[in-house]
Amino acid sequence: MKGIIVHGGSGKWPQEKWEAAKNGVLHAARRGYEVLEKSGDPVEACTKAVMALEDNPIFNAGTGSVLTLDGRVEMDASIMKGSTLEAGAVAGVENIKNPILLARKVMEETDHVLLAGEGAMKFARAMGFEFYDPVTEDRRKKWLELKKKFDKGEAKLPWHRMQELVKRHPELLSGTVGCVVIRDGEIVAGTSTGGVFFKLFGRVGDTPLIGAGTYATEFGGASATGIGEGIIRVVMSKSACDFMRIGVSAPKAAEAVIDIVNSTVKLDAGIITIDHTGNIGFAHNTPTMPVSYIKEGMERVYISPEE
Repeated sequence: MKGIIVHGGSGKWPQEKWEAAKNGVLHAARRGYEVLEKSGDPVEACTKAVMALEDNPIFNAGTGSVLTLDGRVEMDASIMKGSTLEAGAVAGVENIKNPILLARKVMEETDHVLLAGEGAMKFARAMGFEFYDPVTEDRRKKWLELKKKFDKGEAKLPWHRMQELVKRHPELLSGTVGCVVIRDGEIVAGTSTGGVFFKLFGRVGDTPLIGAGTYATEFGGASATGIGEGIIRVVMSKSACDFMRIGVSAPKAAEAVIDIVNSTVKLDAGIITIDHTGNIGFAHNTPTMPVSYIKEGMERVYISPEE
């Protein structure tokens, strides 16, 4: 039994980017599934799928990450193996190409779970990660436009006004990326992000927090996307896995945690899930979320509202 699901971030994707988003998630799912078919290693499959999303500048992770208030990129990532609960994560890393690879190094090369900031960067250089600038011209242009509005007092920040800001500028929340895979009962989940556009430098969202943005057990795995402050407060990915632990299917578990978000923190969120029987699920409360999944004998790309 093998399967994979990836997401490109919940939010409101502009019409002109839909095709690129769909092609991007399908490519990532295929990259991961190829690994499942060849080596069968679900950790490697998850890593390759997330790397494909990080390398695609249309997504808010790796190359193409959004910029902070002061015009820098701070990226987060995490990965978790369900059978052993091994996990690795990094927060606030800069100038590397693939944060998911660094998170995996934390899981496999250290006794820690989360490295952040300067310490994470020293570890990255020790592990041979070369300097890389992930800022794209498109992200820089959007940052300059918003910075002008901010300087004029037209962009209403800080965080308690973010929801209204996003309503006026939906392109600012193109979201996190993530993946969940299963192979012969082993479930692995991974997530990567550049965070939220114009965030305060040093802000950490849900992605590197095990249980919030990413979680996996022998019963199921999940990767979340959306406004991290809400996802953290409901421990979204762990909650989905707890539902799957008591026998709730992956689709129903995804729907259940979105219901929790809607009835409590009321912030934008999406999630993908796989349970131990191979069921694949996803749900979101945002206008769009590009998703692609492949199981033995089939593959599908989804972006809501469904076409």
